[in-house]
Amino acid sequence: MRLRVEFTTEPFDLDEAPPHALVAREVIEAAELDSVDVGPFGNTAEGGADSVLTAVDALLRKALDAGATRVSLQVNVIGEDGR
Repeated sequence: MRLRVEFTTEPFDLDEAPPHALVAREVIEAAELDSVDVGPFGNTAEGGADSVLTAVDALLRKALDAGATRVSLQVNVIGEDGR
């Protein structure tokens, strides 16, 4: 099974990326995922179910430890062609 996760961390800071956002980015970029798209207002990653779920667990734990007060995420099952 392939999954796509979309997530944001808060609180936002438009002047400089807060520590929780930097940690979340590091976690997702270091994970064994097939694709990662990191942006200022949302992030997306895709991969096998085990890899995505492991990354989500680490993301939640580390972002909250780094000061996130809210993490919004959505996980979708996707087909092999990305749909």
